[in-house]
Amino acid sequence: MPAASPLCFILMPFGVKQDPAGGQPIDFDTIYETAIRPAVVAAGMEPIRADEERTGGIIHKPMFERLMLCDYAVADLSTGNANVFYELGVRHAARPSTTLAIFASRQRLPFDVDYLRAIPYELGPGNRFGQDEASSLEIALSARLKELKTSSVEDAVVDSPVFQLLEGYKAPDIKRLKTDVFRERARYTAQIQNELARARDAGDIAGIEAIRAKLGPIEDIEFGVLIDLYLSYRAVEGWSAMLELHASMPDVLKRTVMVREQLGFAYNRLGLRDDALRTLEGVLDDQGPNSETCGLIGRIYKDLWNDARERGDEFLAEGYLDRAIEFYTNGFEADLRDAYPGVNAVTLLEIKGDEEALELQARLLPVVRFAVERRLESTRPDYWDHATLLELAVIAEDQKAARKCLTATLAHVREVWEPKTTANNLGLIREARRERKLEVSWIDHVIEALENSAAGPEAP
Repeated sequence: MPAASPLCFILMPFGVKQDPAGGQPIDFDTIYETAIRPAVVAAGMEPIRADEERTGGIIHKPMFERLMLCDYAVADLSTGNANVFYELGVRHAARPSTTLAIFASRQRLPFDVDYLRAIPYELGPGNRFGQDEASSLEIALSARLKELKTSSVEDAVVDSPVFQLLEGYKAPDIKRLKTDVFRERARYTAQIQNELARARDAGDIAGIEAIRAKLGPIEDIEFGVLIDLYLSYRAVEGWSAMLELHASMPDVLKRTVMVREQLGFAYNRLGLRDDALRTLEGVLDDQGPNSETCGLIGRIYKDLWNDARERGDEFLAEGYLDRAIEFYTNGFEADLRDAYPGVNAVTLLEIKGDEEALELQARLLPVVRFAVERRLESTRPDYWDHATLLELAVIAEDQKAARKCLTATLAHVREVWEPKTTANNLGLIREARRERKLEVSWIDHVIEALENSAAGPEAP
């Protein structure tokens, strides 16, 4: 039977992260998929990526196991991510060699990495990571990993500063830590996460339930898998299942900000507005204002406004509208790089429509547009990036820009509910403008195009 490939643990941020030097955001998922993962595979290793960001930052038992027991590790130190540096420290305390650091060459790191023999890599204009940058990093990283494999067999070069500087410091006896059991569990976890991803993509809640059933007792499930399961229920709108899973989670996981935010989101989608507000306001009390939590609270008040409006309760609706605007605005001001709460604030200010609201809208709109444009320049834009620019163009009454944004929005539709949501938002704007006796016929055409897209190709 052929020997299993050695495991290589990848320590790096997930998703798009802001450049601490003030440049465009950096897409670490692209760096991983186009350069790091291929390099690890080319070196004859099996990559396993750290998942602590999916568990609200908790460094849990499986994380420590992987840091200590994986044969090799690659740490991307770009942006000075605190979790990555912590994990690198744990790795250096446990393993004298087989750990490799990389970093984006134009990033300012919190300390000198020369003694780590770290590999610098280039980012393109606007911090983009294109094919040229990916190819260069893949070649350099693969070559160094192959060197590490050779040296670990022949005469391992100590690359941990702990072992370099502390004379007599001994590594733990890794062989006594059941590495075979660990290896099988790590592969099983990756398999489960892949199965969940396929079920999410298919919108298959029954498939997710089947995976949950075979995972066994909740106390035996890794935190990373639990969070994947939790977010998989959200992806298929399994709100009640999210609540049931949350109730059985370990307390340490329940206390994380991300889990609490998603609990509030699920409560709201079930119409349990009071529970949703209580959950999210508790996060604000603990953490202070941030764009995600404020945006979620803004959404609850927006739903409450719509509920009251449909009941004909004019004064209560106005109060809820003001609260929604307040929280969306606070969320955007907490992080001007996050356009989501900003565009919602701008849209609701349009609906409110009095002089004070429109003055605030005029100040916010160009800042929100700038935030979206920066994202478009630095990452792979998705449907919502283009839809946000479309909403802003409609609000600005820029018909030429709206037409251009509409074509890009329609070209990026992934699910039929996406253009339906945008059409609903523009419908609210159209209604508010009609009440103010403004020309809206051109908006009708935009909404019609979105509704046709939502109806699918078989629509008459």
